[in-house]
Amino acid sequence: MIINTGGRTDTVQYFSPWLLNRFKEGYVLSRNPMFPEKVTRYELTPSKVDCVVFCSKNYEPILPRLHEITDRFNTYFFYTITAYGKDIEPGVPSIDQSIDTLLKLEKLVGAKKITWRYDPVLLTKKYTIQQHLITFGHMAARLSGHVRECVFSFVELYKKLQFNFPEMLILTDEDMEELARGMGQIARKNRLVLKSCATKRDYSAYGILPPGCMTLDILGDANDVKFKNLRHNGMRRFCHCITSHDIGAYNTCINGCKYCYANSDHEQAKENYKKHNPLSPLLFGELNKNDIIQIGNQKSFIDDSNLQATLF
Repeated sequence: MIINTGGRTDTVQYFSPWLLNRFKEGYVLSRNPMFPEKVTRYELTPSKVDCVVFCSKNYEPILPRLHEITDRFNTYFFYTITAYGKDIEPGVPSIDQSIDTLLKLEKLVGAKKITWRYDPVLLTKKYTIQQHLITFGHMAARLSGHVRECVFSFVELYKKLQFNFPEMLILTDEDMEELARGMGQIARKNRLVLKSCATKRDYSAYGILPPGCMTLDILGDANDVKFKNLRHNGMRRFCHCITSHDIGAYNTCINGCKYCYANSDHEQAKENYKKHNPLSPLLFGELNKNDIIQIGNQKSFIDDSNLQATLF
């Protein structure tokens, strides 16, 4: 099975000591966001975890001790660096600071284990199509040769976002085509593989590959592991990634990004953050007497047929 550490919150930026403690102790508890009384226990051991996937906007806090995980587990890293400043991402380092940190990460794990995420792509009066292409070009030039691919997505307009982020402009089909065309050209110039994320639109005319940023092929190639040929059900609509199990918790990230889908309320996230105990098996809060702990399904995706063949 695949453990995902960063789908619900930026665990690396704000909870690295907790994350390292969990891998040291060898297990973690994850509360079901839909049914809070249900808690799943996952064993964090190499025999139970095929790959540990990270997604963060700031890897600096974990770099000095990252080897505690990478020495024992197959790993993969998504590094989100966007065009936005503190007006949209208050808790995120600057673009050049983030790139500097990515280069440090590359020295530790290698380029083939890192994907740069440039998402979500959204428009405001300040962040225009032209501004995106200028910034994306600057970033692509600096990251060329240090990552193999970049994944982007267009912002999904949901009701909460319209309320929390009224200055955001509606992305038209023409806007998306212009952005895809320009980004495709920049990616080719800088020898980057560019992929779209969670979309049914086809941008192959611009050299952009279809969705599928966390597939078993990608994880296997990065770690020199052969996985089984399994169906990829995706994590959300139009997603073609392999299913993973997230050990984080919604409403705990204090980056304050205006477009955030993982926080329903930024103030609630701040309150939940105060309840974090780095020694607890849960990311925040404690177990309650009515909680039901169940053992997670940790079936391996690794293809062991070659090993079996040599045994017989």
